[in-house]
Order: sequence, then C-alpha cells, then structure tokens
Amino acid sequence: MQNNCIYLDNNATTKVDPEVIEVMLPYLTDYYGNPSSMHTFGGQVGKAVRTAREQLAAILGADESEIVYTSCGTEGDNAAIRAALLAQPEKRHIVTTQVEHPAVLNVCKQLETQGYSVTYLSVNNQGQLDLDELEASLTGNTALVTIMYANNETGTIFPIEQIGLRVKEYGAIFHVDAVQAVGKIPLNMKTSTVDMLTLSGHKLHGPKGIGALYIRRGVRFRPFMIGGHQERGRRAGTENVPAIIALGKAAELELLHLEEAIARERKLRDRLEQTLLAKIPDCVVNGDVTQRLPNTTNIGFKYIEGEAILLLLNKYGICASSGSACTSGSLEPSHVLRAMGLPYTTLHGSIRFSLCRYTTEAEIDQVIEVMPSIVERLRALSPFKNDDAGWLQGQEQALAHR
Repeated sequence: MQNNCIYLDNNATTKVDPEVIEVMLPYLTDYYGNPSSMHTFGGQVGKAVRTAREQLAAILGADESEIVYTSCGTEGDNAAIRAALLAQPEKRHIVTTQVEHPAVLNVCKQLETQGYSVTYLSVNNQGQLDLDELEASLTGNTALVTIMYANNETGTIFPIEQIGLRVKEYGAIFHVDAVQAVGKIPLNMKTSTVDMLTLSGHKLHGPKGIGALYIRRGVRFRPFMIGGHQERGRRAGTENVPAIIALGKAAELELLHLEEAIARERKLRDRLEQTLLAKIPDCVVNGDVTQRLPNTTNIGFKYIEGEAILLLLNKYGICASSGSACTSGSLEPSHVLRAMGLPYTTLHGSIRFSLCRYTTEAEIDQVIEVMPSIVERLRALSPFKNDDAGWLQGQEQALAHR
C-alpha cells in the first residue's frame, strides 16, 4: 500500500527526507554521548547540536540563542502560553481565535476554569480576522495574544505583522503557532513583531517527537519544564539529540528548496483545484484563495459526507483529510469551517488536500481522474439534494444551537 500511496495529507504529517534520516542515524548508534558532558565524546555531540540549532535558526531568520527545543508543536504552544501568563501574573486576559489548533484552544478553555478571561475572535466566511475586532478586544489587562500564522485546515494566512503591531501598543506578549507556516512560506523573525513562535519537525520532512519554540531575546520566559540547565534553563531534560540533528537538516533542506517548492506546489495545487471545480458541479473552495499556503486547498463537495469521500479515496490509495489530524475520529464537523459559517450542505463534505515537494503531477492527475466518479456515486446515494431546502435549514439551525 505505502509504495503506491498518493499522499496528499501533508498538513497532518510529512515524509521524512532521506537526507534527514542519513544525518540522524549516526546519533542513534556511534555518537550516543550526552551533549552536556565535559568529555570530548560528549562534546562532539554538543557541537553537532549547536550546528543543528544554527540551521533551524536560519529558516526563521533568528539567532540560535533564541531557539528552545521541544517535543512537538503542542508542547511549544503550551509552554509559550503558560510562560507568558507566569511572566505577567497581574494580567488575566488572553486573546485568541475560534479557529486555532486544539493545542491552543483547549489550553485556553482550561485557563478559563482558573479565572482567566479569554476572547475568541471570530472569522468571516473566508476564514479571515477582523482587525477592528482584535483591537477592540485588547486592554491593559491583556497578557497574551496567541494566533496561528496559517490555518491547518484551509491554509488561510493571517496578517501576523499587522496583528503584532496592534498587540505591541497594549504591552501584551504575542505568540504565533507557525506549525503550518515554517518551511512553506518565508519567515524573518529579525524584522517580525512576534515574541514567541511554535514549530514542529514532522511538518517539514523531519521526524515526529521534535519541535522548537522561538523566544525573542529579551522576552520574559518562565519555563514549566523544571530540572537541569538544558536549553539555557528554559526547558529541562536531556536533549533528544538524533531528532535535533534531524530537525536541523530538515530546516536546512526546506530553506534550500523553499522558493522552488512554493512555485511548484502552488502550480500543482491550482491545477487540482481548478480542474475539480470545472469537472464537478456544486463544489466550492473554503478559505481565502488569495492569502493562503501554497500547498493547501480545502474543497467543499455539497450534499455528501467527507468521511465517505475519504473512504473511497482510500480504496485508490489516495490519502487526504476532512480536517485536523488531532480531531480525527470525531463525528463533529470541523470547528474551523463552522466558525466560517459554512452552510450545512458544504460543511460535512469538505476535504483538505495538502501537497509537499514530493508531490508529482501524475499523482495530481490520478486524483483528478477518480474524484468526479466518487462524488457522483455518493450523491446518487445521498438522502438530501439541492431541493431539500427545509430539511437542510433545520439541520443548520440545530447545528447553530449546539
């Protein structure tokens, strides 16, 4: 199956680059020393970790001293949010959005039970924020604004630098979940308004189990992983050396291929999207089609269920998604698409295709070939059609009151 797989679920995870595996393996076998050890055997490992840190810093346009390694994006988000609040105990207000990843949303919901107030900014039908709503939510009591760089389901990119300028006026810390953005669009922390930024290795052709948190020099940071002196005292625990080496190499390769990959993935994405819209009636692109990641399209196929589409795609060896992998298995419709106010007819039949630099034109052609018949087959079985306006309206009203 894996040899014939057409993998278009790269926002969920990515294939580990063979060059990444190659540089990682020696640190699982021969170079097993502790990078904090004083002897030469450990020191050579410590030197490799420093090189990897510089490689990762380069893709962010940051200084290597501003990088803190984590185990994943979820840890990075948690660490940033809690550090910002610990650094400003007198402030009790947080601003985020309704379309964040669960690693942010669920932390904010928990913090509400601990006496914090949270503003969840709305989005329009393209998934974009209203900057006036953001500004109206900010007060002197706002400790943190935490907003994703690019949405994992629609690819919609938020105006991060404009947001950051407004946040700075109120003295709040600005954290950005950039798990989907790093390696897909250019970033430069040296000129950015971002205070802290989260990334994850397995989203940019590195291994799972490694991530990083960028912390701008001068930003107060209170760690919640307490122990030894590792990561300049900002994240205790012996470093995951093989994964750190791998992440450094993955970042180096992504930066090397970035310009070419953006153009190529956008071309393939647009070919897939435009051809499906031309061949299949009653389908629509979800999200902002101008401000989005070059590798992502989210298409709503009206009157059918996304899970049924995925099952039939799977029979052809095609991997896609109906939303975030972190909410997979839930029968609830996507919280992102619900926040955008999509109609019930589209909400349940939306599929995300996310490409990478390994995606080929032949793979895109195969998806284009099978999708029309899949949709036609499912619509023939569908219990509701375009003329069932009353039933559909009732479903939408029920959903709105949940």
